[in-house]
Amino acid sequence: MVDLKELHAQFVIDDSGNKTGVILPIAEFEEIIEDMEDLAILAERREEPTLSHEQVLSRLQQEGCL
Repeated sequence: MVDLKELHAQFVIDDSGNKTGVILPIAEFEEIIEDMEDLAILAERREEPTLSHEQVLSRLQQEGCL
């Protein structure tokens, strides 16, 4: 996850010195986009029932994955 304090952001400013945009290195931008996609998936699935760790292990064993 991107630490906002460690972003290598450059700001675009208008004639009055107001920030109007930001420039980021591509790698940092892509990491932010990936984090946003993960959060969107999490939000979409927040109402789904959850399983305990033991239930997951049991299911994986039954399916032959472990």
